[in-house]
Amino acid sequence: MTRRLLLSYLALALLVLAGLEIPLGYIYARGETSRASQSVERDAAMLAEVTEENIEKGQFDALPDVVGDYATRTGGHVVVTDKQGVVLADSAPLGRTGISLAEQPDISRALNNQPTVTTTTDGEGRDVLSATMPGSSGTLVRGTLRLTYPLDQVSTRVHRIWGALALAGASTLALVALVAFSMARWITRPLRTLEAATTQLADGHLTHPPDATTGPPELRQLATSFTRTATRLQHLLQSQQAFASEASHQLKTPLTALRLRLENFEPHLDPRAHGSLDEAVGEVERLGRMVQGLLALARLENTATTPEPVDLDTVLADRVTMWESLAAEQYVTLDITGSPAGQVWAIPGALEQIIDNLLANALRVSPASTTITLHRLPGGELHIIDQGPGMSAADRERAFDRFWRSSDSHHDGTGLGLPIVRHLVDASDGTITLNPAPGTGLDALIRLRPVATRPYQAQPTGKNFASRRPRGRRTQAVGRP
Repeated sequence: MTRRLLLSYLALALLVLAGLEIPLGYIYARGETSRASQSVERDAAMLAEVTEENIEKGQFDALPDVVGDYATRTGGHVVVTDKQGVVLADSAPLGRTGISLAEQPDISRALNNQPTVTTTTDGEGRDVLSATMPGSSGTLVRGTLRLTYPLDQVSTRVHRIWGALALAGASTLALVALVAFSMARWITRPLRTLEAATTQLADGHLTHPPDATTGPPELRQLATSFTRTATRLQHLLQSQQAFASEASHQLKTPLTALRLRLENFEPHLDPRAHGSLDEAVGEVERLGRMVQGLLALARLENTATTPEPVDLDTVLADRVTMWESLAAEQYVTLDITGSPAGQVWAIPGALEQIIDNLLANALRVSPASTTITLHRLPGGELHIIDQGPGMSAADRERAFDRFWRSSDSHHDGTGLGLPIVRHLVDASDGTITLNPAPGTGLDALIRLRPVATRPYQAQPTGKNFASRRPRGRRTQAVGRP
């Protein structure tokens, strides 16, 4: 913003200077040309009178001295002719006399007692002011005089004034730039401190509040309001974090005690009530997992973490190894395919939890003797594909809602696994979508930003884990297994 303000001030100053100096320069240039023209016309008229007297008296020998002296003093070029247009004197060193100039327009008009003042070019191609005057007494013309004066000196003076105007403009712009830069820095100082404070607040801690003592009153008021809002927000976040921490301890203890009390009832109940008791214990366990999921979501939402480079291939191989035993118990094969994906941006620990939750969901719906394919692609793309019953389009739209479970589901999930996955993917600046897999099943597609500037090591593909024996209860994953 400082640069934009500075450019705005300079553009405004440049427009003002251009509006003043350009017309002034043109006026001065026209004035110099006009003054030079008038001076040449006046000198030509005076010389014409002198030469006319010499011609009248027959003093032709005095003419070269008169025109030569003037040419030496002023740098002009003087040519004198008689009433027939024949050159009597020429101030040029190589000038010729005795030749007729009567056919030249300006000489012809002067012989008709008509003066001529104009701008033309000489024999060397230079621009000159030319004044041709008749040497006459009344209507009797005894000769003519042509005075040409080079415009080089006039152009030099004009260029000098243009240079002076340009120097004055540059100096003015430099002064304006200095003043504008100081003013822009003063105006934007609260904004810079506000930006730094916003960055700190996004990281979770406001250690340096924005400066509310300098800058325009509006920005000072904005900085004060931001500090008050940030302080209130930090207080609320700290209260929420404290609640999540305390609730984690306060809720786990009574739920554990309730489950133990229910299990202790088993010897004293009629065998026909054991089924209801198992269902009650299962609901208590589900409630415990739900509490853990809610606390996990609260901790994730209260933690502002910056994504870091993570090797997707290494994490993938590690998580598949961790899930080997559970997959084997359900006669399900885990298969890593595709080319190495390389490094991606993810918040610390997020990629592991994402894969864990998606594998847990896939294992829960995968029939025996099927394969869960983990297909990776270069550029940070990962597909987790199962061969289960799949999901309808409507269910896929609502799958990331908290506590939502499909109406035809018969598992004891909490409906928090996929919302946690969505939150972790969003925090890592990635995307996740659920698509139908070829045939049956579900394709969970995760896209994370690749780290193109860092090398990665390829992991082996096609790693298979076979099953051994069926497992009894299936687990709803919230964190890692």
